[in-house]
Amino acid sequence: MQAITRRLGQHSLRPTPSIPSINSIYPLSDHYYGGDHPRYGSTLASHKGMGHLVRKGTGGRSSVSGIIATVFGATGFLGRYLVQQLAKMGSQALVPFRGSEDNPRHLKLMGDLGQIVPMKYDPRDENSIKAVMAKANVVINLIGREYETRNYSFEEVNHFMAEQLAVIAKEHGGIMRFIQVSCLGSSLSSPSRFLRAKAAGEEAVLKELPEATVMKPAVMIGTEDRIMNPWARFAKKYSFLPLIGDGSTKIQPVYVNDVASAIVAALKDDGTSMGKVYELGGPEIYTVHELAELMYDMIREWPRYVNVPLPIAKAVAMPREVLVKKVPFPLPNPEIFNLDQILAFANDTVVSENALTFTDLSIVPHKLKGYPVEFLIQYRKGGPQFGSTVSEKVNPDSYP
Repeated sequence: MQAITRRLGQHSLRPTPSIPSINSIYPLSDHYYGGDHPRYGSTLASHKGMGHLVRKGTGGRSSVSGIIATVFGATGFLGRYLVQQLAKMGSQALVPFRGSEDNPRHLKLMGDLGQIVPMKYDPRDENSIKAVMAKANVVINLIGREYETRNYSFEEVNHFMAEQLAVIAKEHGGIMRFIQVSCLGSSLSSPSRFLRAKAAGEEAVLKELPEATVMKPAVMIGTEDRIMNPWARFAKKYSFLPLIGDGSTKIQPVYVNDVASAIVAALKDDGTSMGKVYELGGPEIYTVHELAELMYDMIREWPRYVNVPLPIAKAVAMPREVLVKKVPFPLPNPEIFNLDQILAFANDTVVSENALTFTDLSIVPHKLKGYPVEFLIQYRKGGPQFGSTVSEKVNPDSYP
């Protein structure tokens, strides 16, 4: 019996030539991705006008669309909606993630078996990025962060990472579409470092890949958003909402699912969206005060505001910005008093007059009032069916 066990053990330890090594699946050598190799010049231009990228399949969840998309930043807010739409049409989504393996777990349910492929990577390791991009024919960059941490600066996340992805996609040789998601209002002259870094990222991508598509969504609204949720939490906790300045800044918020639809529409076309910049704003323009009123209407609370002058708001937000790189521990993420967001909201952020918009992608964006903000009912006192409606509101100061 012991002799049999020894023979089985020796057999199991022998290398099996029929199983390919990881290097054969994801070649990482410089020769494979060498920029000087004629095959690995940018191929995006050669694919323009050659027909639709979606070339087979019935379009359903269990079909095969022909798209193999590496979606960087898929574990974020916009990413879950984009991955869901890609999977719904039978595309394969490669989901790079860092940190815990629980981060992309919710995405695996969105596609058929094997359609959503989480792949651990390090954004600072070039070979790691090449590995998650090796089998793709589409690259979508959703990476972005509107606040700094002690490990990642605005410039690294929003500019240098985008530039690195464009360089590697250019050397790849098989990438047919590259979509860079930026931010409405991004400008090299903006007072906001976040918006300046986003603008620099756009320029870097288009310099490397002139046929890339740039999407510039406005403030996105949805179940996991970073504007209405913080407002509602603050209003419920402190019974008032601070308005920076007087709340008269104009913004053009957009439903997050519409932004995901715009990206998918660009992938589905015959190449007409390549090399273009789209500004994606909602159908209505709100002031910050009007958007806060919509939030209060949905959570069924009496609106109470405290106007915070811009200099005071900057002073409140400044300590975190000064200390974030100096203390040996992570600081809480800013929500209401985010210095960079305060600077970004100091000026109106609306779609330019002659910009390409949802209309050019044959999409009609949703109005916010209604389904896109229904997630706020979770903040109603006593449950979704409780609280006063707009018509039932009575000023509490009028009671004796």
